[in-house]
Amino acid sequence: MVIKELVIKNPTGLHARPASEFTRCASGFKSRITVNKPDGDPVNAKSIIMVLSQSFIMGSTVVLTADGEDEQLAVDTLSALVDSFSE
Repeated sequence: MVIKELVIKNPTGLHARPASEFTRCASGFKSRITVNKPDGDPVNAKSIIMVLSQSFIMGSTVVLTADGEDEQLAVDTLSALVDSFSE
């Protein structure tokens, strides 16, 4: 299991377009991937509805967890994707 905390830097947060890209990317991995706020319950990172339900706004901390055969690649790729949203 790989766990990483990220901070949303995108001024508009993880709204519909970036959340869609995020879930599409997450769906490409075999690992079980979840996201949550530090004080929240983990939700399926492959579900756009579940990701949007977390209301990740600019400055939010996101706990990204992957468990499976490609867990490290999943966390690294998704972390880089979230960071790219601020550019």
